[in-house]
Amino acid sequence: MKTRATIDPELLPLIEQMPVFDFAADLPGCRKMIDEFMLSARADFADPNVAVEERRVPGPAGSPEVPVLVYRPRGVKRPLPALLDIHGGGYISGLAVADEPANIRTVKELGCIVVAADYRLAPEAPAPAAVEDCYAAFAWMHRESDALGIDRSRVAIGGASAGGGLAAALCLLVRDRAEYSVCFQLLIYPMLDDRTSSTRDAGRFAGELGWTAAQNRFAWTAYLGREPGGDGVSAYAAPARAADLAGLPPTYISCGALDLFADENMQYARRLVAAGVPTELHIYPGAFHGYEFAPQAQVSIASERERRVALARAFGISLGAEANA
Repeated sequence: MKTRATIDPELLPLIEQMPVFDFAADLPGCRKMIDEFMLSARADFADPNVAVEERRVPGPAGSPEVPVLVYRPRGVKRPLPALLDIHGGGYISGLAVADEPANIRTVKELGCIVVAADYRLAPEAPAPAAVEDCYAAFAWMHRESDALGIDRSRVAIGGASAGGGLAAALCLLVRDRAEYSVCFQLLIYPMLDDRTSSTRDAGRFAGELGWTAAQNRFAWTAYLGREPGGDGVSAYAAPARAADLAGLPPTYISCGALDLFADENMQYARRLVAAGVPTELHIYPGAFHGYEFAPQAQVSIASERERRVALARAFGISLGAEANA
C-alpha cells in the first residue's frame, strides 16, 4: 500500500474493519454488507429530546412516493431552520437511517429540523431519478413548512459522498427551476465528477482506501446508464459538468487528502470561488474516504465540529444557542 505512511495513525485500525466491495460481482450482496456496516455505527442513538417521524412524501410525477425521516427538537413550536440530508452510497446503495446518529447530533446542537430522504438507487433507477426524488423531498419541505415548523428562508441541503454529489446537483436544479430557495450547501467529500478515474487521473495517492477507482467507474456507469467520461453528461447527474456555478448558495466542502474525490472537490471549490460563491474548503491530511467511521479520531471530531459551525453560521445562530433557547 503506497499511501500507508501518509495515513493519519488514528485511522489505521479502521483499515482492517472496512469491508471490501466488489459491486460488479454481487451488487445485492454488497448493498447488504454496506447497510450492515453503516448501521453498525448507528448503535442506539435515540434521544428523548429529539422526535423522529417516518413519512412518505409525493414523488416526482409518475414516480413512487419518497420515504423520509423527520428529526426535530421536542417541544419547540417556532419556525426552525432545516437541513435536507442526503445519504451516501455511490448512487447505488445506502439508507437514510444510516445518517441517524449524525442527524440527531445536528438537531441537538443546532436546534434545527433535519429531513433525511431515501431516494431510488441505480442501476434500477438511473439518473435523474435520485436527484428528482431529492427535489420532491425539498419541495415538500417548502410546501409543508408551516405544518413542519420550518423557516423557509433557512433551508439548507447537505450530504456525504454520493449524497454530497446529489446535494450539489440538487442546488443546481433548485437554482435553475427557481421555485424554491436554498440558503446553504454542505458537501462532505462529494462525488461530483464522472470523469474521475474514467478519463482523468485522480493522482497516485488517491483512492486506495474507502472508495476506489474501480468502484467509482462501476457506480458512475450504473448511475448514468452508460460509460462515464463521455460527452453529454448532465450537470444534474455530475455537478462538475455544470458550465456556470454562479448563483449557487454559500458552500462548505470537506474532503480527506487521500480521498479519490480530493482533486475534483478542490476543482469545484475553485470554480465556486471564481463564480462569486462564498466557499469554505477543508482538506484533511492523512484521511481517506469514509474516515469518519473512526468517530473517536481527532480528524473526525474536528471535521464534524467545523461543518456544524459552518451550518450554524448559515442559519444565523450560534452553535448550541438555538437548541437551548
